Amino acid sequence: MELTGKIYRTFLYAMAVIAGMMLVWLMVSVITSVVMRNAGLQPFAWLFTSAEYAILYMTMLGAPWLVREKGHVHIELVTASLPGRARRIVSRSVAMLCVIVSLILAWKGAELFLGNIARNDLDVRAYYFPKWILTIAFPISFGLMAIEFSRFVFGSDLMHSGEAGIHE
Repeated sequence: MELTGKIYRTFLYAMAVIAGMMLVWLMVSVITSVVMRNAGLQPFAWLFTSAEYAILYMTMLGAPWLVREKGHVHIELVTASLPGRARRIVSRSVAMLCVIVSLILAWKGAELFLGNIARNDLDVRAYYFPKWILTIAFPISFGLMAIEFSRFVFGSDLMHSGEAGIHE
């Protein structure tokens, strides 16, 4: 079981690293595009398309890690005013709702991914690009988010700290 956990964490963190590299690529591609336009050149068609894909992948690949690290945005105003037991119930209920929503989105993402493969759908812009390469991120990322949110439902750690305000 420990090996499975280690493999899972490695996969999760690898996804976060790839998301970070996508952020760097996004910066490079936008700067390159702007410099080329200011120089009177036409930017490469794949430059803009790759930036669009990077935005999608960066979001999808980084989201499960953000859930694990409690880096997602949530408001503590209500939970800060609740007593300990009520805060735990509310926090676990919100986490359970997040699990349910993530599982639904993972399921729908899997249907979309499988439909793209079955129909051989292509993204036709700069190049012909199989859509399944884009949509495979949905079931994987939302499935991992469901796992991460379930840690706050069933684990000892709560998603909400109960401390309102900025604590950095």
